Amino acid sequence: MTATANTGKATLEDALDLCIKKIHTNIADIAAQTVPTTWALAVDGDYTKWKESFYEIGNWTIGFFTGMAVLAWKKTGDDFFLKQLEALKPRMESKLEGENGMNTMHDIGFLFSPYAVALYKLTGEKQYRDLGIKAADLLVTRFIDNGSYFRAWGRMDEIGTDYDGLAIIDCLMNMPLLHWASEVTGDSNYRELAIRHTDTTLANFVREDWSVSHSYRFDAQTGAPTGQDNYCGHHPDSQWARGTTWAMYGFALAYSYTGDERYLNASINITRKFLAQLDDEIVPIWDFRLSEGYPDVRDASAASVAVCAIQKLLELGHADEAMIASKNDLLDRLVSPEYLDSDLSVRGLQKKGEVGDGHDADRHFYKGKHAYTSWGDYYLMEGLAQELGQKVNWW
Repeated sequence: MTATANTGKATLEDALDLCIKKIHTNIADIAAQTVPTTWALAVDGDYTKWKESFYEIGNWTIGFFTGMAVLAWKKTGDDFFLKQLEALKPRMESKLEGENGMNTMHDIGFLFSPYAVALYKLTGEKQYRDLGIKAADLLVTRFIDNGSYFRAWGRMDEIGTDYDGLAIIDCLMNMPLLHWASEVTGDSNYRELAIRHTDTTLANFVREDWSVSHSYRFDAQTGAPTGQDNYCGHHPDSQWARGTTWAMYGFALAYSYTGDERYLNASINITRKFLAQLDDEIVPIWDFRLSEGYPDVRDASAASVAVCAIQKLLELGHADEAMIASKNDLLDRLVSPEYLDSDLSVRGLQKKGEVGDGHDADRHFYKGKHAYTSWGDYYLMEGLAQELGQKVNWW
């Protein structure tokens, strides 16, 4: 891949260099923590204010920092980054064990693909292979056989909660961990479960117009589909922008592992649907179906994931000229000062992420807007690295 037609290669390299400088500080501070916490989002860019325990069930974001450190190590060859990643290994192992292992959710792939899988592929060390397989084994325990899906949230020993029978679009991005585990172990069960979940997602989440719902419910007893739900989008029938990009990327990855043309067709058509709804700002509104008068807040993190999804389609030989042009436009906007924070005293990289209209148990909306997000930072860096010729192969 080459630099975009809109933005010169030097500008993209400057942006990638900025990513490397910021992760140099962030990964060292994460590894040095005496009381392990995880960082997720920050309206002011200071991720250290996010004081969630490393072992909390809600920790799904540490893999984005490790992934950025891996990208920095690949780019620079500086073993400083590898040493920080090695220092985190005991915590990553503990995240999968005992009570901590019960306090995980569907996002095990987000946590361990850009850590264990990436490090195994780059170092060949068996310890990372074993850790990745252990993560895949824990993810398998979340599979609901009578509905053919992975339960999104909640401890698996807790029943009768709001999370019973719930699957979400985000989980498509965790299926590569299972496909990888199947490849390295020869055990087809990982692959079969990933395919079953992907088929369920295709059948229930993807609408006739190629829009995508955020979540879907199944009868906890029979596994029968019962209808759309929503936790991150604007409403159950909305089109959450980041969820759309999870589907764009997730189905493209599913095709890369299986060769199933249905997945490729879904990725291409969902991508076209997404791109058709972009306006002159290029960076998408956080949900394409907002109620009249609702603030049209942008979500830069969705734009970053979209770039990576289109790059995957391009790698697979299935991105058309319109997709490539849109990828270039998105990257051009994302490295502009309006969306990229070059202040090295600020932890975050990407401004203007929208975390969604998530809600607590009482259905009170609380998620952040205009925020820096760890996932936005990561996918921006992945997109920049790939655009400059650095292959990402851990998804």
